[in-house]
Amino acid sequence: MRFYPSAASAQQAGFRACKRCRPDASPGSPQWNERADVVARAMRLIADGVIERDGVGGLAGALGYSIRQIERLVQAELGVTPLAIARAQRAQAARLLIEATSLPMADTALAAGFASVRSFNATVREVFATSPTELRDRAVLGGRPAMPGALRLRLAFRRPLCPDNLFGHLAATAVPGVEEWRDGWYRRTVRLPHGAGIVALAPRPDHIDCRLTLGDLRDLAAAISRCRWLLDLGADPVAVDEQLGADPHLSALVAKAPGRRVPRTVDRAEFAVRAVLGQQVSTAAARTQAGRLVTAHGEAIDDPHGGLTHLFPDPTTLAGLDPATLALPRSRRTTLTTLVTALASGEIDLGPATTWGDARHRLMTVPGVGPWTVETIAMRALGDPDAFLTGDLGVVRAARELGLPSTPAALSALSDSWRPWRAYAVQHLWATSDHAINRLPT
Repeated sequence: MRFYPSAASAQQAGFRACKRCRPDASPGSPQWNERADVVARAMRLIADGVIERDGVGGLAGALGYSIRQIERLVQAELGVTPLAIARAQRAQAARLLIEATSLPMADTALAAGFASVRSFNATVREVFATSPTELRDRAVLGGRPAMPGALRLRLAFRRPLCPDNLFGHLAATAVPGVEEWRDGWYRRTVRLPHGAGIVALAPRPDHIDCRLTLGDLRDLAAAISRCRWLLDLGADPVAVDEQLGADPHLSALVAKAPGRRVPRTVDRAEFAVRAVLGQQVSTAAARTQAGRLVTAHGEAIDDPHGGLTHLFPDPTTLAGLDPATLALPRSRRTTLTTLVTALASGEIDLGPATTWGDARHRLMTVPGVGPWTVETIAMRALGDPDAFLTGDLGVVRAARELGLPSTPAALSALSDSWRPWRAYAVQHLWATSDHAINRLPT
């Protein structure tokens, strides 16, 4: 047996994935979601398609390193260069397009990120040991969409997975016009590098059913990456549950619902805005405020298959709004306008390239942004698995019911044994209430 640190390094060594079990479609290493070092941030950026858009130079620039330094660091840990990892990702995107659409092969090559049909053909043959045409001939024809830009695929995850709080949270906090729960599917609009899209996600016993409607198929890899991030599908639930379940206070909660994930976001800046709108108000009030913002400033879209109407407004658009038009307390208006201005200017960066510590520090400089808001953003936008909301009302109530200390300092000290999975502990603590966020919508 030979072991390789990544699928890309195995491919470079001349191996190809099994055509039956398709390990190349597996969730990938959970390390990239657990860490905030340079290589982990590089992997998150590559997954989001930065190399396809801006090349290796764009990756290095986003991280603040030279191309040579980034290549050396990634090569040392993964055995291949960033370009080889992006190539493996392009090959997987190509396979999805070949098998799930009727696009001409030349258009498929462009959409998957290849510079030419020649390189597309060569890569597919090398990675999958077959030609693009043969891959398509073997696909189930009935699974191809009838309309351009629409794809249906399966998103893999490590078992177990508890969908209740994951989809329950997304549905209960859905912003009208941007998100909806319809016929067993969570649907939302998403702003992608080359245009707008609509994603629809539904839990299944062994996968997440995913439907993508894309204005530009070049956004396929980015759309998949954001859906996986939204549902925390890269998590290692066995490692999380093993550590949290060892605490006698949490053991029953973990045993009752193993595999809880942290519901995240497809747009980090959007979530930061929504976190401010949700300060000290109910879930329903936060949805109402966000819905008003969307109606007034969001970009209209067409959704022939549901009730979605807008993209959530980006920070640049919100930075130009008149604060007097916001139906918010004056102090929160100041918080919101200061935040969106900082996001629009790049003074605050919540993207995959940022470190969790730097993002926290910059968020704390915004007037009206305190520990609760920062940790909420860290947990659901930045993806820090150790973010912990000691002062959250739901966490405090759960702590009291479980016989845990409920003061922030004492609870924080007790939670040291839950590191680095305290964000998952929050999900279990929240689940002790009968709130709609904890129930899979019907």
